Amino acid sequence: MKIVIVIVVIVVILLLLALAAAVRIVKQYEDGVLFRLGRVIGERAPGFRLIIPFVDVMHRVSLRIVTMPIQSQGIITRDNVSVDVSAVAYFKVIDAVKSVVAIENVYSAIDQIAQTTLRKVVGQHTLDQTLSETEKINLDIRKILDVTTVDWGVEVTLVELKDIQLPDSMKRAMARQAEAEREKRAKIINAEGESMAAAALGEASDTMMAHPLALQLRNLQSLVEIGVDKNTTVVFPAPLMTTIAELGSFLAREKAAATVPIPVANTNGTSAPKQHVPLRKEQTSSPNPVDLPNGG
Repeated sequence: MKIVIVIVVIVVILLLLALAAAVRIVKQYEDGVLFRLGRVIGERAPGFRLIIPFVDVMHRVSLRIVTMPIQSQGIITRDNVSVDVSAVAYFKVIDAVKSVVAIENVYSAIDQIAQTTLRKVVGQHTLDQTLSETEKINLDIRKILDVTTVDWGVEVTLVELKDIQLPDSMKRAMARQAEAEREKRAKIINAEGESMAAAALGEASDTMMAHPLALQLRNLQSLVEIGVDKNTTVVFPAPLMTTIAELGSFLAREKAAATVPIPVANTNGTSAPKQHVPLRKEQTSSPNPVDLPNGG
C-alpha cells in the first residue's frame, strides 16, 4: 500500500512538472514565436498557451516601442568642422518571426546601424545646415534605417538629434558673427528711422511755411515744455530775436538820418560847399535840410 502511494505521488509530481513545462503565458504586449524541433511553427497570440515539453520552444517578443539612445559621435561636417552629435531612436517590432529568425540580436544591430547612419548623414551637411535643418536630418536618418531594418521585422518610428557639441573656437566665432549681424540690423533700422524722420520733418516744414502761425505755436509749446521742469534756462524764441535785429537796424537808419548836409553862402554872393552839421533836437523833425544865412 505504501508503495502504491509513493508511486502515485511520484506520478503526480511528474505531471505537475510536465504541466509547468508545457504552460506558457504570452502577455498582451508580446507575441510568441513557436519552434518545434527547430522549425518555426508560427506565432502565438497573447494569452494562455500550451507547448510540448522538450519538443517545442517559444520565444516571446515585445511589440512595444523601444527607446534607444545613440551615443555621441565625433563627426566632421562637410565644411570640415568637428562636432559631437548624439541622438535618440524609437523603434518597434512589427514582425516577430523576422526579428527572431533574420537577426541574432535586433537591439544591438539597430544601435550599431543607427550610429553609422548618424555619422553618414550629418557628415553630408555643413555646420549651418546641421544646426538649422535638424528636421530634415532626422527624416533622412529615419528613411535610411527603415530601408535596412524592414528585413529584420522592425520599424523605426522616430529619430531625433538630441545634442550637438561645438568646439570652443567655433562657439566664439559664431558669437562674433551673431554680434556683427545684430549690429548690421541695428544700423539698418537706425538709417530707416532717420529717413522716415527726415521725410516727416520735410512735411512739417512745408506745413509751417504754408501757415506761419504754426511755427509760433510750436515755439510756445516748446517754452511750456521747458518751463515745466522749473529750470533756469532762458529761451528766446526765433521771432523775438528777429524783432530785436529789426529794431537795431531801425535805430541805425535813424542815426544816419540825423546827420544831414547844410549849404553855407560866401561873402561874394556865391554859395559855399555844403557842410554837414548836426541838427538840433527840434530840427530832426524837419524832413528837408535848412539853408542858413551868412553869419547866421
